[in-house]
Amino acid sequence: MENPISEIKFGTDGWRGIIGEDYTFRNLKILTQAVADYLGPNKSVAVGYDTRFLSERFAQSAAEILENNGIKVLLSDRVIPTPTLSFTVRNRSLDLGIMITASHNPPEYNGFKIKLPSGGAAGLELTKKIEGYLGKTAVRETSTGEVKITKENLLRDYIKFIRRFIDLKKIKNKKFKVLVDAMYGSGDNIIAEILKGTKIKLEFIRNTINPSFGGSRPEPVEENLAQLKARVKKEKFDLGIALDGDADRIACVAPGGIFIHPQKILGLLALHLKEGRKLNGGIVKTIAGTTLIDHIARFLRVKLYETPVGFKYISDLMEKEDILVGGEEAGGMGIKGYIPERDGTVAGLLLIEMMVYRNKNILEILNAMERQFGKYYYLRRDLHLNARVNLRKEDLPKELLGKKVVLIKDYDGIKLICEDESWLMFRTSGTEPIIRLYAEAKSLTQAKKLLKLGEDLLK
Repeated sequence: MENPISEIKFGTDGWRGIIGEDYTFRNLKILTQAVADYLGPNKSVAVGYDTRFLSERFAQSAAEILENNGIKVLLSDRVIPTPTLSFTVRNRSLDLGIMITASHNPPEYNGFKIKLPSGGAAGLELTKKIEGYLGKTAVRETSTGEVKITKENLLRDYIKFIRRFIDLKKIKNKKFKVLVDAMYGSGDNIIAEILKGTKIKLEFIRNTINPSFGGSRPEPVEENLAQLKARVKKEKFDLGIALDGDADRIACVAPGGIFIHPQKILGLLALHLKEGRKLNGGIVKTIAGTTLIDHIARFLRVKLYETPVGFKYISDLMEKEDILVGGEEAGGMGIKGYIPERDGTVAGLLLIEMMVYRNKNILEILNAMERQFGKYYYLRRDLHLNARVNLRKEDLPKELLGKKVVLIKDYDGIKLICEDESWLMFRTSGTEPIIRLYAEAKSLTQAKKLLKLGEDLLK
């Protein structure tokens, strides 16, 4: 059998490929067979899928291969967010979870995420083991017995849990006005189901199924949220929430149409969980994270952890340490007392809860946080380069825009940190063929100049 290793490679969060090119039914079946070989018979797996083209059929195909290998499968009977799949695996004490999704990637992509019994993301050690099984045995397309796949509404228990997790008693009679942008993804109107019975005034945009995602990519970055920003500003919403394609990531918009970067959302959640809910634990950010979190952690007197980019590293820490909240620059937030995995819906609900606790809209809370801890301007640019770039820290400048570089971190990309807390970072994406440039400074002009400097250095 031809070895498919060249086409099936796990990145930062699962395997992703272009539908009809490397992401084919053949390759999906080969990968599912590898998962089955890794697990062995008499195990149990949940399978879910998002709104992407052919996701339901890919999920059905994976479920059949697993069943043919003597593995009990619980297949979602509808589109679900990735966090719902993670919750199901943990809640039902299953051996593994498979989610058919390419998250925020463009519409021509699909993907294959693996979830651990804890609900967390599969780490490098596990995905390498599964890659080692690729093509080792023939795909079991037929079974000797009758294949029976259990289809079930996995959203029911997920919604029931979150309704207990969120402080609905305090939220119940508040009349904050919230606009949710589902970006044509699997987040749909789930927040409305959770907030049923409260006086929160919810409205939705882009909450229908559209596999082309309206010609965009379902990534909650500012340039993709013009409609959300405009409506929040014009119709005077207290908060705008944007979810990515599989609803595990979040971005927000404040009154006036002001974009709230996920880095700031992590700070807001840390303050709410510690000061509002009176919970304890450390804060996790990635190497690409904002310096704002360092100041908040010091103020709250909690331990700050830093990981490589990729929520699986945060997820792993949440299993091993006492973590209050962990977050990545792309908008994934993990919360104590839930699953060790990101969930955009829960993060958005906690921001509504924070507004209720403080009786202020999100802009008032954001402004208070920035007055106390400083205002940081965080920018990212993705570059599609034709040639491979090999950056070495010894070849990079000793100062940036006249500011001395005082620290270089190179355990995941290269991050140059200056004496005034400004910084510039280069990192190759783990999910797409691009190089990401990150910059942060205390003025927008300086942050933009740092990005331009980074581009010039690459060229």
